[in-house]
Order: sequence, then structure tokens, then C-alpha cells
Amino acid sequence: MAKAALYPTIPNAGAMGEFIGAFDVPSKVTDFVYRCRFSHCWNAIATRHSDTMDCKFFVDGKRVVLGLAHPAFVTFRERAHRDLTDREASYIAAEYLRGRLEQEDEHSLYDVSAADVLRIIEKLGIH
Repeated sequence: MAKAALYPTIPNAGAMGEFIGAFDVPSKVTDFVYRCRFSHCWNAIATRHSDTMDCKFFVDGKRVVLGLAHPAFVTFRERAHRDLTDREASYIAAEYLRGRLEQEDEHSLYDVSAADVLRIIEKLGIH
């Protein structure tokens, strides 16, 4: 019999495109409000030859990809004794994107460092 998880996880229930509802991000620099919609996640090791989990969003209709550094997933697994779910990865990416857009740091590709991924995991209280 499998051991019960010590901490609850955020399960991958429902369609991936519905993991996160559409959200707005007001700029702290100007009065501009970014409209964001999550699309999906995929393993970028094969597609971009990058050691990341990529999460795609649409920001005001433009494609934006956030590459979450895979070493952070390994560190999380060693600490929590479980893997991050795709849904949890999408929450981490959304939080990073929110922070960048609040500062009007708008790009089509963000490489999110392992340190930033782990910082956001702590901020969101993912265990």
C-alpha cells in the first residue's frame, strides 16, 4: 500500500489549459493592465534543448514562454519526496510572470532560474 503524502498536492485535474484562469496584471510603473491567459506546459529538454519545463501564456494575445529551470524540480523532489505537478509548475510560472509584468519587464521568453523557482515555491507554500 502506498504511503499517504505528508502534504497535499495540487492535482492535475481537468484540462491543462484550465489550470489557471485568465488574470490581469496591473503595471506598478504605468497604468497599463496586462491581460494574461495560460495555455500549457511542456518539457523543453526535447523541444528547445533547454533544461527547463516551459509554460506558455498569452499576454495581450502575444505568446510568452517561461522556462522553469529543471534543477529546481530535482531540488524540490529531494526536499519534499515528491514531484511537482504540472499544475503547480503553471502556478510558479504565473507568479513569476506576474512579477515581471508588474515591473513592465515584458519579453517573449523568460528563463526562470532554479533559485527563482525555489523562491516562488516557498512564497506559494508548496510542500
